[in-house]
Amino acid sequence: MNLEDLYRLLRNGHLEAQGIIDTVPDPLLLLDQNLRVRTASRAFFSTFKVGHDDTIDEYLYDLGDGQWDIPELRRLLEEVIPKSAAVVDYEVQHDFPRIGRRTMLVSAHRLFRPENNSRFLLLSIVDATQQRKREAEQAVLLGEIRHRMKNLLALVQALARQTTAEGRSGEEYRDAFLGRFNTLVRAHDAAYAQEDQADLKEVLERTLNPYSESPGGILIEPGQPVLLEPGQVVSLSLVLHELATNAVKYGALSTKAGKIKIRWKTESASPPRLRLIWRESGGPRVKSPVTMGFGTRLVQFAVSQELRGRVELNYRPGGLVVEIVSPL
Repeated sequence: MNLEDLYRLLRNGHLEAQGIIDTVPDPLLLLDQNLRVRTASRAFFSTFKVGHDDTIDEYLYDLGDGQWDIPELRRLLEEVIPKSAAVVDYEVQHDFPRIGRRTMLVSAHRLFRPENNSRFLLLSIVDATQQRKREAEQAVLLGEIRHRMKNLLALVQALARQTTAEGRSGEEYRDAFLGRFNTLVRAHDAAYAQEDQADLKEVLERTLNPYSESPGGILIEPGQPVLLEPGQVVSLSLVLHELATNAVKYGALSTKAGKIKIRWKTESASPPRLRLIWRESGGPRVKSPVTMGFGTRLVQFAVSQELRGRVELNYRPGGLVVEIVSPL
């Protein structure tokens, strides 16, 4: 074998090794014992929108705007070679140049050699931004499901206590309770299956009718006709169910003398706005909560994110007052 054959063999071996690195879909960096970049994968260049000259022979901590210069990460990496340790899925959150806010999972292993004397590190980087976002959304969804299950069970108990038993036989009480419960189920089903525009007054009546047995428990004052889009109906129904459930459990509807008055008006603006006011009275004395519960966060999220409006909850001693302002 002459020098030309040896050169060709070495070059082919290098190209094959680089090809293997470039085939891996996640960004890879090969670092020497001083944590200087010796080679990088094609995925690294494309992911971070950087070039060869900005990366090769640069120290890891000098890349970009110093996004990898993290004391804890530095300590972990410096222990990998002498202790044959490994870094697995170290999370880095940063506003990376050219690609914006990302969550990266960094893993580092000493490069394998049969004699176990390698002084190089193989660094793999996984973009976990969407994964973390999905995990956060799932956590919110599970929290909402738990909250709704807890509310549903408490509401069934409250409806049972609230349904008058005096002067009724067991069968009459059962029919009265199941009638209200079935109305509640239909109201929920109708709210979340809405496909057409709906009148605001009809939405209020349909949603709130099951929550009070006495005719005057919930008073919906007359107002000008307002048509709601299907998405608005679903979001507003969600808010109304939440407010009514809390009223049955803790507020005005937890007592016989308690009342809820609801009124609304439209305001000239660009676009026009709906202002809806929910006012409770006659219930237990109201105290401002020390911490914000999941139900309150749910109401605020539905109004701000889905109705694109704002909500104010005033915990007045005489009764809760809620004001919702939303564009039409």
